[in-house]
Amino acid sequence: MDTFPAGVGEKLQFYIYRLIDPRNGETFYVGKGKGNRIFQHINATLASDVTANGSDDVDGDLMLDDEESLKVKRINDIRRSGLNVIHIIHRHGIDNAKTAYEVEASLIDAYSGLSNKSAGHHSNDRGPMHAQEIVDKYALPEVDLGNKKLILININSSDHNSEQELLDRVRYAWRISEHRAKQADFILAVIHGIVRGIFVAERWLPATLDNFPATRFAETSSSRFGFYGKKAPEEVWNHYVGARGKRLPEGVRHKGQNPIRYYNC
Repeated sequence: MDTFPAGVGEKLQFYIYRLIDPRNGETFYVGKGKGNRIFQHINATLASDVTANGSDDVDGDLMLDDEESLKVKRINDIRRSGLNVIHIIHRHGIDNAKTAYEVEASLIDAYSGLSNKSAGHHSNDRGPMHAQEIVDKYALPEVDLGNKKLILININSSDHNSEQELLDRVRYAWRISEHRAKQADFILAVIHGIVRGIFVAERWLPATLDNFPATRFAETSSSRFGFYGKKAPEEVWNHYVGARGKRLPEGVRHKGQNPIRYYNC
């Protein structure tokens, strides 16, 4: 099957779907859609064949290339093995996009190893957190961002959020405006709406092995950028981070799937 019979798609309204690899039973993609959206992926041979949703926008450029390439590559591998992708409609009959986003986000957050490069919608703000992270989100003091030029980068939490670990995870490798990045006074490492670190970027460079040869920077892309930098001065750290982190104001939190947020630059 590569399309729904006439009339079926309309009855489904918004739906959430999973694509499953028949070779190992693994769910490798979660998406939402209407009509025949679920079949666009198996009908594609290139990432550009899949219509963009238009929600992951950075300076006017859609951020779907990496995600679609991973997904289409997996589908092509399945085809070459002589098998077909398994399609599961996980929930249908959803009558509005807002609810569809929430259901999709919960499902994305529940599965590991997806080819979805971005977390679920609002996952950065309302996704899975430890109980202590929930307390921090609502109880830590709010940071005053002032009038500095800042780039806020949302990163995933880890068991060891040392200053060096935060710097290593926030500095590589982002689809970011090089011009705006070089204007920034500071780079903020944000986890679930909490500023956990602040750094000075001394050089922004394309994310290639020549520029970042360390083994931890295995993913390379000349269209992405990383920076070499250092911890911000102590008085700046105390203002933006303090002892345990500070909450971002509600209006500047990461609520979409884009991990980059510009402030005054």
